[in-house]
Amino acid sequence: MKKRLLTVLSLVLALTLVLSACGGNDSASSTGNGNTNTNNSSEGNSNEGGGDEIITNGVIPASDPSKNPAAATNRTDTVIIGMTAPNGIFNPLFAETTYDVYVAEALFDSLVKIEKDGSYSPQMADYEVSEDGLVYTFTLKDGIKWTDGTPVTAKDIAFSRTLLFDSSYDGPTDVMQSAPIKGGQDYKDGKATSISGIKVVNDKTIEFTMDSVNPLALATLGSGVIPEHYYGKDYKQGNLGFMKDLFTKPLGNGAYILKKFAPGQEVVMEANPDYYAGAPKVKNLIYKVTTDETLVSNLQTGETDMDFPTASKDQIEDIKAMGFLDTQIFPTNGYGYIAMNHNDPKFKDQKVRQALTYGLDRQQIVDAVYQGYAKVINVPQSDLSWSYTDEGIEKYDFDLEKAKQLLDEAGWVPGADGIREKDGVKFKINFAATSPNPVNDAIIPIATANYKELGIDFVAEQMDFNAVIDKRKKGDFDMLFMAWGLTPDPQSMQNVYMTSGSQNDIGYSNAKIDELFKKTGSTVNQEERKELFKQVYQEMNADLPYIYLYQRSDMWSMNNRVKGFDLSPYKNFTGDLNVISVQ
Repeated sequence: MKKRLLTVLSLVLALTLVLSACGGNDSASSTGNGNTNTNNSSEGNSNEGGGDEIITNGVIPASDPSKNPAAATNRTDTVIIGMTAPNGIFNPLFAETTYDVYVAEALFDSLVKIEKDGSYSPQMADYEVSEDGLVYTFTLKDGIKWTDGTPVTAKDIAFSRTLLFDSSYDGPTDVMQSAPIKGGQDYKDGKATSISGIKVVNDKTIEFTMDSVNPLALATLGSGVIPEHYYGKDYKQGNLGFMKDLFTKPLGNGAYILKKFAPGQEVVMEANPDYYAGAPKVKNLIYKVTTDETLVSNLQTGETDMDFPTASKDQIEDIKAMGFLDTQIFPTNGYGYIAMNHNDPKFKDQKVRQALTYGLDRQQIVDAVYQGYAKVINVPQSDLSWSYTDEGIEKYDFDLEKAKQLLDEAGWVPGADGIREKDGVKFKINFAATSPNPVNDAIIPIATANYKELGIDFVAEQMDFNAVIDKRKKGDFDMLFMAWGLTPDPQSMQNVYMTSGSQNDIGYSNAKIDELFKKTGSTVNQEERKELFKQVYQEMNADLPYIYLYQRSDMWSMNNRVKGFDLSPYKNFTGDLNVISVQ
């Protein structure tokens, strides 16, 4: 199995980012998690646009719950949540798309969890951190069992963290960058058969000793755990290939138990009656596969109880008119982008990347899709983050003449047919597009027209989300659109942008970025890190690993009869699955 990137773990936590399809039916995402509270008052924060109020942060309550369709009201013990099709990697150590994460988080709990404001608190375990920030001690709470009745122990935690250091581990967690446990590198290199910095104190207590202070250590060490007696029986150091056979046969300890997975259709789960925090109030939980073309109609007819429509004026008016849906809106802790394959020589040239950014009318794309509910960005960070800056940031406003000048300087000159060429190679871009997807529906005609004016042949191939993920992992693309869900700490971006990052599958490499991330990860002093991250964002803004598109508003619409979801830019809906109820 080869080192993969993709989307997003969530509380696998906040050590990795999550990839999503974006548009409406995504989570970017999430996975994602953030740093500040969200105001969920009914007024929210609003801006004026075109004479119509734009609520970018708040709750729009159902105006007439009596309109609720019978298909929904007849379900008294079941909640159906719509989402993009998961890939079938239902394991908290390996899940890479937002949608696999949603499944994994229903089936497995983590040692710590993310609160609404992006802070961490105990979930399965209480924890202590030594004064020097090098020793983390976790103590399991009472009564936690795997769903086969076996108690969860510290040995399961040790096993789960050890796997992250295995040389054959190809999940999204870059543990050496986020939790450098003493002896971890020796285990990874095959020089040791155990990790010296992992100490099982007793059945309920485990201690981790770090080589150095790291701001991501708590999130990494406190992430999801899997049972050694089930996943470890075939484990041999250096060979995790067997693990993929268990991805759709999970044994967890979470609020729900997997009963059925029909690829491309649904994931059916049943409440765990022995869940240590109390059996969920809703007996049956179903994740139903929806698309941007079907999700609103499914909500309207009652086929689903909750989904993630694109936040736009038109969409919100349609949702409000139904009367029986409660809608939560908040700024997303994530961003949409167009990736370029840096293994292709033409994308290695910074001037070409800058030209492609100047030469694309990003504002037109964003306005077409989100109608005021998103803004163009120029750095890979949400303005919710303490690390965000716009100081010294180039805006890359749409400028075809500037783009043409940069392409000329890069040696790409128009040929007889008007298409630019260099060293006998035509400038052609094959764009892998998830479909249906409203963002790609806007990107394709605008990019085709804009780049044609630049002398670039832009050709789009449309396919489903998981097919694009597969092409990305194989490096079989020129450009593609996707979104990252961010985490509470910006350090997790190192997985995406460092040369050796576990989620860097585009071939990007920048020695200055590598060095800056080493510095931001070597201290927990927020003021020092803020200044360093300003340099990170300024360098990324100039070098453009991606074409940065937007930060948008997220919108979750849920049937008024379902109560208990309390969302934020940082906390997934999965954090409430054990407390929601159907009225």
